[in-house]
Amino acid sequence: MKKDILLGKTLSELQEICRENGFPKFTATQIAGWIYKQRVDDIEKMHNISKKARHFFSENYVVGFKKPVDVQVSADGTKKYLFPVDGGFYIEAVMIPDGKRKTICLSTQVGCKMGCHFCVTGKMGFEKNLTAGDIINQVCSIDESEDLTNLVFMGMGEPLDNTDNLLKSLEILTAHYAFMYSPRRITVSTIGVVPDMMRFLEESESHLAVSLHSPFDEERAKLMPVQNKYAVSEIIEKLKSVDFGKQRRLSFEYIIFKGINDSPAHIKGLTRLLAGLRCRINVIRFHKYDGFPHESPDEIQVIRFVDQLNAKGITTTLRASRGEDIMAACGLLSTEKSDN
Repeated sequence: MKKDILLGKTLSELQEICRENGFPKFTATQIAGWIYKQRVDDIEKMHNISKKARHFFSENYVVGFKKPVDVQVSADGTKKYLFPVDGGFYIEAVMIPDGKRKTICLSTQVGCKMGCHFCVTGKMGFEKNLTAGDIINQVCSIDESEDLTNLVFMGMGEPLDNTDNLLKSLEILTAHYAFMYSPRRITVSTIGVVPDMMRFLEESESHLAVSLHSPFDEERAKLMPVQNKYAVSEIIEKLKSVDFGKQRRLSFEYIIFKGINDSPAHIKGLTRLLAGLRCRINVIRFHKYDGFPHESPDEIQVIRFVDQLNAKGITTTLRASRGEDIMAACGLLSTEKSDN
């Protein structure tokens, strides 16, 4: 019989297991501490748990950490980790160093079903959702695990197409019984799956980043098929109804394409669309790859675009490109490795 995996279970889930099997409630807190705080992968090493409980959990469960099977290191220090997941699949996570800041870019799916035309991950198609354990494992099992300062859900897959497991992982990452990351250190990116976006905003305190890429419906639909189901106007209308408070950040990701979405008309369109929202725009250079005909504007044009948005009163930054030489930059995560 295949053993169940403890990694990715919340405290309430562990408590329920203990209740059903006659163990005291505090045993669940002890197990959570061993897994999430101590990163112990052997139940027999959980020495403050009764011998009977250790025997039961060893017979029926494994902790479930999985080490990466490959690591690539960029010239700029960015590292791309390849992780196995059940079913013979693999996913990638990226660690981005920046001085004392170390950010991990987390994946939530094997592949992606959203089909954004400029995204390499989308070319893979969709295979499966990651479990909360698969997501947490990326945080626990990299060399920099103990030094991570920021977490961004911007890797393979659409996080809000896997909302249940996303929210479970966010609970564990921020909970007192586990990692205790501040929600202000975590950003979740979405292309705008409206119902799940609103659920995320209600059930989490982490930051939100929305992939925008054009203020115009018809043009955005050519880049992102999701526009045909959740129009950008609907996304913005919903976001304007949310009180983000002073600490929670709303940002918009804007990959800039030469001759497509870099004109003065786009500056005006963005200004009108985002009027009344306290937000920022992160402009991202497009990272060219074989099979997509477009490219990023030259550096002067990109900087001009950023400066013009700032002049219109929209806080806008140009995101540094990291890890492009190992296909770890924005939109480039993909893996052909499979055991199937």
